[in-house]
Amino acid sequence: MISIRQRKGIRSTEVSEEYAAQEENVKLENKLPSGCTSRRLWKILSFTIGGTIALCIGLLTSVYLATLHENDLWFSNIKEVEREISFRTECGLYYSYYKQMLQAPTLMQGFHGLIYDNKTESMRTINLLQRMNIYQEVFLSVLYRVLPIQKYLEPVYFYIYTLFGLQAIYVTALYVTSWLLSGTWLSGLLAAFWYITNRIDTTRVEFTIPLRENWALPFFAVQIAAITYFLRPKLQPLSERLTLLAIFISTFLFSLTWQFNQFMMLMQALVLFTLDSLDMLPAVKATWLYGIQITGLLLVCILQFFNSMILGSLLISFNLSVLIARKLQKNLKSGSFLTRLGKLLLHLFVVFCLTLFLNNIIKKILNLKSDEHIFKFLKAKFGFGATRDFDANLYLCEEAFGLLPFNTFERLSDTLLFHAYIFVLFITVIAALTVAIHNLRMKYLWTSHMCVFASFGLCSPEIWELLLKLFHLYNPKRICIMRYLVPILILLYLGYKFWPGMMDELSELREFYDPDTVELMNWINSNTPRKAVFAGSMQLLAGVKLCTGRTLTNHPHYEDDSLRARTKAVYQIYAKRSPEEVHTLLRSFGADYVILEDSICYERRHRRGCRLRDLLDVANGHVMDGPGENDPDLKFAGHPRFCEEIKRNLPPYTAYFTRVFENKTFHVYKLSRNK
Repeated sequence: MISIRQRKGIRSTEVSEEYAAQEENVKLENKLPSGCTSRRLWKILSFTIGGTIALCIGLLTSVYLATLHENDLWFSNIKEVEREISFRTECGLYYSYYKQMLQAPTLMQGFHGLIYDNKTESMRTINLLQRMNIYQEVFLSVLYRVLPIQKYLEPVYFYIYTLFGLQAIYVTALYVTSWLLSGTWLSGLLAAFWYITNRIDTTRVEFTIPLRENWALPFFAVQIAAITYFLRPKLQPLSERLTLLAIFISTFLFSLTWQFNQFMMLMQALVLFTLDSLDMLPAVKATWLYGIQITGLLLVCILQFFNSMILGSLLISFNLSVLIARKLQKNLKSGSFLTRLGKLLLHLFVVFCLTLFLNNIIKKILNLKSDEHIFKFLKAKFGFGATRDFDANLYLCEEAFGLLPFNTFERLSDTLLFHAYIFVLFITVIAALTVAIHNLRMKYLWTSHMCVFASFGLCSPEIWELLLKLFHLYNPKRICIMRYLVPILILLYLGYKFWPGMMDELSELREFYDPDTVELMNWINSNTPRKAVFAGSMQLLAGVKLCTGRTLTNHPHYEDDSLRARTKAVYQIYAKRSPEEVHTLLRSFGADYVILEDSICYERRHRRGCRLRDLLDVANGHVMDGPGENDPDLKFAGHPRFCEEIKRNLPPYTAYFTRVFENKTFHVYKLSRNK
């Protein structure tokens, strides 16, 4: 989000030229189409048309994504167990709590089952409302039970339609943000088109519906739109209060629905701090935004039964440090250039030190270790030393946390989004640096939405004014022509290039097909006790919880130190360990059955060093399989790989494990009760 502030201290000749140009701009803007005699009427008409288009394109996006989901899985025709299996990995875990609430005899029993849960982690009773961000599932289940829709809409459709409906809010919010920044709804239309044509890189909601990000990002987009409006100068008091309310509600909902909210809002707070320190934001407005972030997180902390990960977040420590440092340095923005620069550097140092001090104190008091795996991952990710930590390497080897593949830039270039983004970014960075050097200021407001940024820049009169002046082609009429002509041409290009492909995509029909997993879930339901405890990969166990209701040893919600240790212990089934050791580990968690997957045991999807068995070997100090280098201190294991050797049915293994089910993908073994 960018706006350009007029410089102070310009020569009088320049002032007169600028004034004349501004007058001409005003005259152009005041010209009305034939038949219209009121500028106010024209604004109302433009607002009505733009608002209608925003709502329509939001709804169309929602329908488009829902249709893709239906066409890809034939969701309306497959069995209930297949629908549930389609919610893979942690998606299935989250949806299982929605299902659990609906199956509870009463709402109170449903809440009690979530607060005192003993099926998600065996031999433990945990508070799911404290541990996980599942209030959205609770809210939807209550809503479904209260509303008279049970006869007309199945629970699963009520759930997925809600998520697709949120996508309508998401696109509409991006549209409005771009409109607010550029002053024309044409910019919002371009942002929405870019979002849709770059769907592969902007959303994954159609195949990972219950993911927390799909709940949270629409509220984050609404928050950014509200902040964009709030930072406008000369707002009416009522408008300002209503906007602050919108910011608070969207910030609260964003924080409530996603456990990683604090990291995104920390980036937001850092940008606000930069703008505030350089005197580019009114101090009062900056204080309001800091306060809303803190209040929103603390309210979520209360609802999550004082979740320690929230209290120990860097965001709370940083925002408190900023507010404290501001009280200590009241005259930060006064004095000469060098004086202000010195005060600014001191201010940065105070905030940095105070943030680290407060965060460490809070974590020491709370004995907080829930997020240490994230910092280990970041340390290794940015090259501050290699790590053998199993949890950090598990993140490093996932594609979702890797570097952007080169074909991402190719796809973004095909829609002209990347070109427009670089063009606008270059112009605005140059302008911002020029203003900052001249007045110790910076007029660049961060936004995570690439589509919004590029579309706003192409429709911004300030951007075109800077560019045309750079090439000595400045003319107010040319600005008006360029800011409307360029986005219209891009919209025509997008329609011409991508409309046929979108129609083909909507007409392509597929069907869900995973017979091995369906067979496994049906076997578990029919042949194991309801209280049986299952061990295996955390991705598969989430599906076991949803489809069968059996108790798990571990699961994909990884934000707990003891659960990470438990998962590493369970995963020794894919390491080079003796049957006695594996049996002892699994029984220590109360496991009755263990599920082995060939896709993990013989994995080829990842390169050597990133396969799960490689991560376990390195963490255990063992040499990895296959040709390639190994660290010199790694040693050869004293036992073969458990998941391979157990299939030979040798006596040392059959004494502890009995195979009770197998198909082409899965092998289930029952653990003996005694050694």
